[in-house]
Amino acid sequence: MWPAYQAEYCESRRGTAYTNLKTSPVIALVGNPNAGKSSLFNQLTGLRQKTGNFPGVTVDKKSGPWPIDAQTEAIVVDLPGVYSIYPKSLDEQIVTDILANPQHPDYPDVAVVVVDASNLRRNLLLFTQIADLGVPVVLALNMLDVAKKQHQEVNAVKLAMRLGVPVVRINARTGEGLDQLKKAVVTQLNEPTLPRQLFFDPAEQVGELIADTKGSYQLKNNYLALQYVIQHDGFSFLDQQQRRGLDSIIDRYRFSEPEFQASETITRYQRIADVIADAVVDRRPIDQPTWSQRLDRILLHPVWGYAIFAFILLLIFQAIFAWAQPFMDAIDSGVAWLNGTLKEQLPDGPLTDLLTDGILAGIGGILVFIPQIAFLFFLIALLEESGYMSRVMVIMDRIMRKFGLNGRSVVPLISGVACAVPAIMATRSIGTRRDRLITILVTPLMSCSARLPIYTILIALVVPRQQIFGFFNLQGLALMGLYLLGLFSALLSAYVLKLVLRSKERSFFIMELPTFKLPRWNHVGLTVWESVRSFVWEAGRVILAISVVLWVLASYGPGDDMQQAEERVRRQSAGLSTEQLENQVASQRLEASYAGHFGHFIEPVIKPLGYDWKIGIALLSSFAAREVFVGTMSTIYSIGSGDDDDGTTIRERLRSERNPDTGGPMYTPALAFSLLIFYVFAMMCMSTLAATQRETRSWKWPAVQLIYMSALAYVAAFLTYQVLS
Repeated sequence: MWPAYQAEYCESRRGTAYTNLKTSPVIALVGNPNAGKSSLFNQLTGLRQKTGNFPGVTVDKKSGPWPIDAQTEAIVVDLPGVYSIYPKSLDEQIVTDILANPQHPDYPDVAVVVVDASNLRRNLLLFTQIADLGVPVVLALNMLDVAKKQHQEVNAVKLAMRLGVPVVRINARTGEGLDQLKKAVVTQLNEPTLPRQLFFDPAEQVGELIADTKGSYQLKNNYLALQYVIQHDGFSFLDQQQRRGLDSIIDRYRFSEPEFQASETITRYQRIADVIADAVVDRRPIDQPTWSQRLDRILLHPVWGYAIFAFILLLIFQAIFAWAQPFMDAIDSGVAWLNGTLKEQLPDGPLTDLLTDGILAGIGGILVFIPQIAFLFFLIALLEESGYMSRVMVIMDRIMRKFGLNGRSVVPLISGVACAVPAIMATRSIGTRRDRLITILVTPLMSCSARLPIYTILIALVVPRQQIFGFFNLQGLALMGLYLLGLFSALLSAYVLKLVLRSKERSFFIMELPTFKLPRWNHVGLTVWESVRSFVWEAGRVILAISVVLWVLASYGPGDDMQQAEERVRRQSAGLSTEQLENQVASQRLEASYAGHFGHFIEPVIKPLGYDWKIGIALLSSFAAREVFVGTMSTIYSIGSGDDDDGTTIRERLRSERNPDTGGPMYTPALAFSLLIFYVFAMMCMSTLAATQRETRSWKWPAVQLIYMSALAYVAAFLTYQVLS
């Protein structure tokens, strides 16, 4: 089985043997976008998948174990979707880099090429290229149900005979055919078989060039030698000397890359047409639109398309407040009850205070927002699973171009609603450097899920839970307004950057629209689970660390400042009740702590925005991650209050906070909306800055991003507070 195969496997195509350090076979899933590759990956790996980066680059990859027999687990790698091995963007280059380099750690022992059976002609182009590279291949026929609805019948047996590789019928949505796929993969692992001849042999047209390249670089495969010639500038595994040598070969034979690629494509499609004519029976009615095409006439309409999208957004934000509120109230009350119970049961002392006022208060400030995060990702997953999200990208492309963005910028901007870090990584699909840079710089303006806890708690403080027209929730409308403000600011910023960053490059946007489908509930559930788990785990670790640090800074002070503050309050305590006295003591001790001193130091800068020193501490701590703001406020107000009532929650503490200057509520509409606007525009995320640095390979652009967003946030928050005060 695999161990014996591994011991003998693979001499490098460059003729030099290497040590195979793999402990498990690597199975790569390759295919066109929307062919069902990611669905198959989820079926094979389930909840065991891992997310990381391809070696040496920041393109996101998913991998996971797949038991292929009693003794062996293969590693399944989900490669980016491509239409051919000739890349047009950085993420597509990864696929060619891997398939052309057997020494790459993700080089597949078997490539499972997932194809859309309803569009076999286009999908087989990529398959023939991979097979010609000499990679053992299994062809997975997906979407046969769609092909049947379109009156197409695909004969898998005839297709396998014509292509010379195993062909398996699968349904990536339901998991049908996975046992047959496993058998085919095991067969290819044990006894690799390739097509009897190349689908396109470049030696037939440029034999001397191919022979020279193979001899110079110890290659055995004609089509791989052609890729060395055409794509050598993009191959990461070639050094400068090797690239210069290939340049000299190109000059020697006066090789014309565009003409040759055009000839190759024509030849491949001619041979693919012969295969399809033999293996596919097509009874499709001529000029009869499908039901997906009928829906697209409305959803892609220049007027109704935007109206429907706006209405769907409104429903999403309404649902986030209406559906999640009971769960949020339950978690909020539960955390408050647990906090109060621990204070009653545990002995007084620093460790109890650390546990209740530090750790539990901080973590509770983020757990309460799990229901809203879950509902947000649940609804977004429904849109993606149904196929509607692709329509959104198409209609938004019309707007993006007016602001100087590539249509592919829509994908990172929409992804930015979840998290800016993977959204910035997704810009690798953008072909032109300027469009990619502009998209990176404006993507953090899209309101990510980390801002949602801040939005919801502040909106709940100052926006009444009032119904409009008996259906729309006023809080939901406010939340939608903040998300739209982020979108409009991203577009306006992109327009300004377009005027500053000049370029002669032309960009194109091509999007294949998948057919509409019913959502796969297991995939929707997996998406929600992964999103919530990632949100809680990533945020929780940061919040835990910051909560402990804040508790220390807020519980101790320089010298005897805290003791003096307490004595001063007690001397002036005439007429105060015991409860009022304890609250005053706790507040003054907090103000005299290290955290209080630091907050007072920065208070003059943020005072024009309506913020006090407590909010200043939370602003600075949230640079680690925006969602830390709520956890910080929870910790600060837990320490600053002497009230041990176990029914007190963070929202109640904020609502009861008094302004020391006016004596009225601290969190007025003016202050709350100033904070909301500040967080719409502020960067406040070190992870995003790090992602920008990795993608641009420079600290210049993260600095530009931080400066312009911070200035925008400060000015906008200042104007908001001054106008509403």
